[in-house]
Amino acid sequence: MTISLPREPDFDKAGGLVPAIAQDADNGDVLMMAWMNREAFAETLATGKAVYFSRSRNKLWRKGEESGHQQTVRQILVDCDADTVLLKVEQVGAACHEGFRTCFFREIDSSETKIVETRLVNPDDVYKK
Repeated sequence: MTISLPREPDFDKAGGLVPAIAQDADNGDVLMMAWMNREAFAETLATGKAVYFSRSRNKLWRKGEESGHQQTVRQILVDCDADTVLLKVEQVGAACHEGFRTCFFREIDSSETKIVETRLVNPDDVYKK
């Protein structure tokens, strides 16, 4: 059996955007999920800094451009269907726009939802209004 080795995700199959998961390269924590288009992927590959596509702003989003909380990419992996990207990154500061190290700071169980991370920064102090 031959394994296909694509040079980039299959953006056409995925409607132009693919999910991109950022994972801490040192400890494996999942930091966030965002979207990438072909341009964001190419810039990430060229610069070694995480670049995503913001659906709400309809433009490229260079992680940390406002907050300074950049992600340096150590490894780029593409799944078997070539429609999801995994970035193993070095995270500076908070990955989450709500000021947490990871976007996955809420735990839900059968009886409650609770915050299980410590907020690193106040978003009002980091982001422009």
